[in-house]
Parts: sequence; C-alpha cells; structure tokens
Amino acid sequence: MNNSPSVVFLDLASLDKDDLDINALREHAADFKAYPSTSPEQVQERIAGRSVVITNKVVIDEAAMQSNPELRLILVAATGMNNIDLQAAERLGIQVRNCQAYGTPAVAQHSLMLMLVLITRFESYRQAVKDGEWQRSSQFCLLDYPIAELSGKTLGILGFGELGQAVGRLAEAFGMRVIAGSLPGRPHPGRPELAELLPQVDILSLHCPLTEQTRNMIDAQALALMKPGSLLVNAARGGMVDEQALVDSLRSGHLGGAACDVLSVEPPVNGNPLLADDIPNLVITPHSAWGSREARQRIIGQLADGLKAFSG
Repeated sequence: MNNSPSVVFLDLASLDKDDLDINALREHAADFKAYPSTSPEQVQERIAGRSVVITNKVVIDEAAMQSNPELRLILVAATGMNNIDLQAAERLGIQVRNCQAYGTPAVAQHSLMLMLVLITRFESYRQAVKDGEWQRSSQFCLLDYPIAELSGKTLGILGFGELGQAVGRLAEAFGMRVIAGSLPGRPHPGRPELAELLPQVDILSLHCPLTEQTRNMIDAQALALMKPGSLLVNAARGGMVDEQALVDSLRSGHLGGAACDVLSVEPPVNGNPLLADDIPNLVITPHSAWGSREARQRIIGQLADGLKAFSG
C-alpha cells in the first residue's frame, strides 16, 4: 500500500498477554513498532516520525502532539479517551478514534457472575471449606450463610445502553425483573429517577459512564434509600460510588453485599477503603470484567479497521 502509515503501539502489554493475533495491525502499516509499555518520559521519543499512534492508557497530551508534526491519527485501544487531549487534537488536525462495544459479552457475564457470587455467598462458603468448617460439620451440608435466588428479584440498571441491555437480558433469563433508571441530570421518559429507583431494587448494577453528574452518585444518601439487605454491583467506573460510604453501609449491615470490578484509583497503589479485610460480603475483582481473549481480539480488529480506513 502506497499510503500505509508508520505506526507505533505504546502499551501493547496492557492488551495482549501473548494470546492475541496482531498481524492485522502489521498488514496495514508500512512500519509497525510495539512497546510493552511506555513511561511519560518516553512518549515524545517513541512517537517521533510516526503518522499513527496507538495507545490504551498512555497519555498523549498537547506537548506530545506538537512534538511530532507528522502525527495524523491516534487510535485508542479502549472506549474511554480521557488520556487524550481531544481539544488539542482537533486544533492540530489529528484524528482520534476509539474502540466501542468490544467487551459487551465479557462485562455482561462478569456482572451476572458477581451477582451470583454475592447472592449465593460463594466466597463465604469457599473460605469455610478452606478453613475446615464443612469438615467439622455435624450435617452433610453447611448452611451457615444465607443463600438467596436471583429468580424473582428486581434488578435496577443505571446505564441502559448496549451493555446495560445485555445485562438485563441475562438477568431476565435468571427470572429477574429489570428496571432501567434515569441517570442524574438525564431524565428519560418511563425510567424512574434515582430516588424512586433505589427503594424498589434488590440489586443495583451500574453500567454508565463517569461524568460530573454521575460522580459519587451512589453516596451515603443513595445507599440509605436502598432496601435493607440489597446488593450493589459496579462494573462501570469506581468514581461513581462513594467508597467510604459503601464500606460503612456494608459494615452496618444495611447493604447485604457489594461487588466492584473498579475502584476510584487504579491500580490502588496507595490503598483503598474497599480493600480492608474485615468488610462483610464484599467482592473485588481487578478491573478484569472486560478482559476476555475474545474481547481483546475484537479491539485488535477495530484498531486494524481504523488503520485500514486511514491508509485508504
């Protein structure tokens, strides 16, 4: 291809664990270089002379863009583009494309998995077996932790786009009643606002973007509106939940359990209230809901499509 671009992928290891086929990226590049990771100090040097930069989480700011007059396209190997100075890109005539809907099946199944883990008290029973409680039981079974069923429960979903709808379909297959709520500042006809939704649900599942309107929307007041014993699942963004308020609600026994695939700061190198080891019925997974091999391969496909469209 005469128009094939010179391409650099700044943080391939954040996506590929040596289990993906990235040949489609090479096919649409005159020159392709991939780095496992890139520090902020290395960005300008590594993008120099490249017409296309691919990044997952490496920040591309205005200074980096201005350092490379040949840069014409930034491909983001994720949906969120908060690591790109979009205004600077527009001023400089640099296209920015993200990836979308690649993780819907993975995140939807992870969300249902978290609900099942909570409602069956899976973690408590797994630990009980490890601790020898079953072995010491006088009965054939151990029923020390209350088990419930998803069937017949009401699931509230905040963020009813493609992902929220996929979660809703899976929940309905388990016999749940699904209610989609309106997001703060975005009333939707037929969907209850937060204060009306929360008292109705047995489980609340978050699937909306983090905005100024949704930041800390699940705070102490919101948690108090939820039914005693209800559950919270967050596979969206950590900043939507007041983490200390969630800890307090779980410790008080008002909330029956919570599961989070996301925290407000990731990785939590300076700790987090939700990482304490004395919080009852809390499950934390390390932002891994999206990370099925199939989902990550779909990202590669979308990036390749972006390169193909750019090179003509």
